[in-house]
Amino acid sequence: MKRREFLKSSLAATSVAGLTSVLKTSAAEQSAKTPREFYELRLYHLRRGPKQKLFDDFYREASIPAMNRAGIGPIGVFNVAYGPDSPTMYVLIPHKTIESFGTALDRVRSDADYQKAGAGFINAPATDPSYVRVDSSLVVAFAGIPKLEVPTAAKENQPRIFELRTYESHSKKANKKKIEMFNNGEIAIFRRTGLQPVFFGETLIGAKMPNLTYMLAFENMAAREKNWAAFISDPEWKKLSTTPGYTDAEIVSNISNIFLRPTAYSQI
Repeated sequence: MKRREFLKSSLAATSVAGLTSVLKTSAAEQSAKTPREFYELRLYHLRRGPKQKLFDDFYREASIPAMNRAGIGPIGVFNVAYGPDSPTMYVLIPHKTIESFGTALDRVRSDADYQKAGAGFINAPATDPSYVRVDSSLVVAFAGIPKLEVPTAAKENQPRIFELRTYESHSKKANKKKIEMFNNGEIAIFRRTGLQPVFFGETLIGAKMPNLTYMLAFENMAAREKNWAAFISDPEWKKLSTTPGYTDAEIVSNISNIFLRPTAYSQI
């Protein structure tokens, strides 16, 4: 079944009620606010050795150029700086609409230059595959930060690290409450205390549901420690985090994070 056909059938299914709810956002809301982007986050599980270079060559020479030609970007490609499952490559792909996500694979695969430049990766035999497996999740941006924000360091090709954080909740109601908390004050406190967001998103399809995921950018680990300390000690944050209905005990069941380093060719 083709990807676009799968997407259409999935949208009609009750199992993705959360996704259809997002897509049915009222026209009044859309006209009053910037339309929210969608993000695909891919995790390529690799084996150590020459396949790591093959992956980099593929994304640098074939995949990113083809996605950019298809109007998709900027594309972030990261390796694990501190965290489990190395080597694993993370790829962040922003889409302006859900239709872009649904048709992206076919559009990129129909690009002749992509097929030529990426032949070694695309046509790898079963006896010597390009990667072990790919995990993929679909995320919709928060209303409070509807578009991906490329860090200044990326634009200037300066050193940077990224922290990818996932907050799980015991129920969808609790998950929505945590999203509300971010939109109604927590993101603003992040910005004021030096925590620079790249994106905040509600996971629509993926593992460990329900959850939300966000990414922060830092110059280095020292800057990360300094900015998080400023956030944790901030009076507004202390007040917000102890407000009934917004406490971690009520709405967050688990937090996980991983530190990522961008590849030389990453656009984020």
